[in-house]
Amino acid sequence: MRILISLLFIISTSTYAQEISLGVVPQESPSKLFSVWKPIAQYLSRATGEKIVFKTERSIPLFEKSLLQGSYDFAYVNPAQFIQINRKMKYSADVRARKNIVGILVGRESKDIQVLLKEEPRFLFPAPNAFASSVLIKYELSKKFGYKFDNPKKIGYIHSHDSVYKGVMRGLADLGGGIERTLDTFFAKHEKELNGKKEHLSIVYRTKAYPSHPFSFHPRVDSKVKEKIITALINMPENLKESLKVKEFILINNQEYKSVERLMQTIK
Repeated sequence: MRILISLLFIISTSTYAQEISLGVVPQESPSKLFSVWKPIAQYLSRATGEKIVFKTERSIPLFEKSLLQGSYDFAYVNPAQFIQINRKMKYSADVRARKNIVGILVGRESKDIQVLLKEEPRFLFPAPNAFASSVLIKYELSKKFGYKFDNPKKIGYIHSHDSVYKGVMRGLADLGGGIERTLDTFFAKHEKELNGKKEHLSIVYRTKAYPSHPFSFHPRVDSKVKEKIITALINMPENLKESLKVKEFILINNQEYKSVERLMQTIK
């Protein structure tokens, strides 16, 4: 019996020779992320024969700190974060959703954005470096309408997209940054609280579209392991893609994000 138990232990441990960490930018609450990404990590483990472990942080700034330390073997990150880790550690962008990403600005009233800006609104954003939900919005409002984000008392950063939407809905701010996927998820999650009245939050501005969040790999990941993970991501089951609001994943390379790199250079 001892021999059998020992053999089973050896087999179970050798099945997953090493742990591969998947980092995910926390656009939503950790509990929501866990419910969505834990099944994806389990699927990737089964499909590749590697132990894929989902990891995140309670806020975007904390995630970025870990990301820039190279803490994740591969990571689902926003386009601006990819530019940073590509420059610093040569992470590669290999897979993304076919649909591009667009930043949205939400408010409690469906007014023209120029009217709202004249009212000197208070803004909420998930984090200073949140690409679509913060960086793009501030850049385009400054560029198109000459709006100056020069009053720190009028800008708040509040950890996640969910927190932004809650803050605007409850009157803590007039306008908040996000993306449509997380807004749709927020509406679904708070359906009872909203009592079917989505007019509590209206989209008042949409940014230009850019390539969406890439799955980015650290160069330390073995090429064969990386290839297995990429194949599994491309062939992800429909129910798991639906949980991410993704219809199709496509193969990409670093060149996809040249437009983002140029934008970030312009902003700096």
